[in-house]
Amino acid sequence: MLDYDACLRYAKEEHYCPHCKTRLSCCEAPPFHVGDGLGWGCDVLFVCLNDECPLFVNSWKRFEEQYGHSSACRFMLVPGEKEGSAMMVQGKAAFTGSIIDPEAIKAQNQRYTDELEAVAQFDTCVAEKNLAPVLGVILDEKADPKSRKLACELLPKINDLSCIDALRNHKFGNEEVLYCVNIAISLLLKANYKKECPHCMEIVKAQAKVCMHCNKELA
Repeated sequence: MLDYDACLRYAKEEHYCPHCKTRLSCCEAPPFHVGDGLGWGCDVLFVCLNDECPLFVNSWKRFEEQYGHSSACRFMLVPGEKEGSAMMVQGKAAFTGSIIDPEAIKAQNQRYTDELEAVAQFDTCVAEKNLAPVLGVILDEKADPKSRKLACELLPKINDLSCIDALRNHKFGNEEVLYCVNIAISLLLKANYKKECPHCMEIVKAQAKVCMHCNKELA
């Protein structure tokens, strides 16, 4: 995870392409050096993303004419270095999706901090009947799957039926977490002598023959 303070510092730096005078964009560095397989030694790179840059335009034409494939070069500068260099890219979209947004990094770091704080409360949430941290982790699609599964195990112990509506209305991207959620809901309903109406999904008494919400017969 990129450090917010470092990203903010890099994003404020101003560097310019010597070929087109366009300000270089601060981008997240690829995990491996495309040339020799070694790391870049830094988290970010300053890259010229001007599609009209002479270096990019001319190298694009040269690669097509000499080698018959679509590649080009963009000017790149490693933080802390004075001299940049040309870096081969596979197309115009290269690096455009990795431009560093300091506010987005800040939000990511805050989400991760919130997750850690919520997980830290797991040890006391059952005794305190504190549903919020448990439900928050389960509904966080970016949270650690292991923490989300652990949170599901805590739901029946907290025994708060109010969580079911939020869980049923959430779209889970992880099938294993969804499975754990369904198990937890089943245990919650059973412990409280309740069931879900298969027609309207509202909670009714386990022995009910007709749903009090939609008036349809229950098995």
